Amino acid sequence: MKIIEEFKSFAMKGNVIDMAVGIVIGAAFGKIVTSVVNDIIMPPLGLLIGGVNFTDLKIVMKPVFESNQAVTLNYGNFLQVCFDFLIVAFAVFMVIKAINSAKKKQEAQPATPPAPTKEEILLTEIRDLLKK
Repeated sequence: MKIIEEFKSFAMKGNVIDMAVGIVIGAAFGKIVTSVVNDIIMPPLGLLIGGVNFTDLKIVMKPVFESNQAVTLNYGNFLQVCFDFLIVAFAVFMVIKAINSAKKKQEAQPATPPAPTKEEILLTEIRDLLKK
């Protein structure tokens, strides 16, 4: 029973839940980026290059022979994945840059000193009375 309690306390910590939410959002973000690259960026780029679909670019190393499939080097798919990575990396960079900028602005604001406690006010009054 003790191990179940330990696991429950581990699983319910804020960090674990935050990480799980981040992973789910990251997976969804990855799908969005893949769609942006595949459906919006690559078709015009392929058209500019000459009507080429990047995922179809490949080098045939061994052609189809009887019932064996062709052996191909699919460099177009690799290019597609590289574009996906670059867009995700740039998006993450921009988010982190915005967060760091917000932190710098917050640090630049002068911190107001905390209000004195009742004890400090009372001690200040006693000190002032003793000086008189």
